[in-house]
Amino acid sequence: MEINEIEALVEKLINDALELDELKVKFDGSQCAIIAVGDFFETLSRVKRQQTVLAPLSEVIQNGTIHAVSVKTFTKAQWQRDKMLNG
Repeated sequence: MEINEIEALVEKLINDALELDELKVKFDGSQCAIIAVGDFFETLSRVKRQQTVLAPLSEVIQNGTIHAVSVKTFTKAQWQRDKMLNG
């Protein structure tokens, strides 16, 4: 599978499972970086946020399609603040 196909698959799996305001998926070699934005993250701990995003990817992680994954989660307000600071 090509990198752009894997990116599209990861995006589809996450978008089908979660109601997000914004999702960014980027591959750098074998490293997958995910940024997920949704206000429902506000009530979840950092660990629960990551588990929520990784859960729809369990099969593609287990079968080796992706293996190195970093996840950053934000509420909309946190994302706006992060974009201003790191803009």
